Amino acid sequence: MALRDVLEIASCTDSGIVRSFNEDSIATSPDMGLLVLADGMGGYKAGDVASSLAINVVTRELKQSFREEMDDGSVSRLVSDAIKNANATIYRTAHGDARYQGMGTTVVAALFRDNQVTVAHVGDSRLYRLRDDRLDLLTHDHSLLQEQVELGLISSEDAKVSHNRNLVTRALGVSEAVELDLHSEKTLPEDIYLLCSDGLNDMVDDADIELVLISLKANLPLAARQLVMIANDNGGHDNVSVILARVHEPEAAPQGWFSRMLGLFR
Repeated sequence: MALRDVLEIASCTDSGIVRSFNEDSIATSPDMGLLVLADGMGGYKAGDVASSLAINVVTRELKQSFREEMDDGSVSRLVSDAIKNANATIYRTAHGDARYQGMGTTVVAALFRDNQVTVAHVGDSRLYRLRDDRLDLLTHDHSLLQEQVELGLISSEDAKVSHNRNLVTRALGVSEAVELDLHSEKTLPEDIYLLCSDGLNDMVDDADIELVLISLKANLPLAARQLVMIANDNGGHDNVSVILARVHEPEAAPQGWFSRMLGLFR
């Protein structure tokens, strides 16, 4: 029988210092081990609509169709179909209402079960893992800047100050069909997973993200708030959102975790 990883989850989202509205959307469903984050684009209201649609469609479809007895292949197809349906919904909305033309959104989703996590993403929102006090990036940015780095057209150091940081090459809602990256990773007890919009990693170096997670891993809500605060202290040029999840074995879950967890979700 399939097993759910026991997750301790905290999240934080903020409009940042420069922008007056927040186009990021986040959702968590601890009962099924689901985390989803989307970073909308398209200007006032439109980006918010796109990211909200992505979150709502993905979470609704997975909650309706996910079954504990599903094998790995079925789970992967379910996650893929949910994101593709979110793309279709955003695309139809954008082309059916002039207010929303040109809107789109990134998305990164993580579904935990059977000591593994299924990861799906489109765009440049990221998923990191902290294991044994080492931070690793588990997603690959779909961005013009990443392509330029891979082609040797720009160095990694120059990329950090490039004006092309926010130009994505894939997003939900901009085309009738979307290509997503989908893979699975084994989880270990005490792994910490970080989903974030680019408002975090554009403003905070990976080394500093790692340091915060190592220093504050005993207090995930504080770690989430600290990451957002550092992004804002460093300029806060974009909306910034983070979701943190620590994996526990069911028998090792902290006493009273479920009741404490209820107040952590947005």
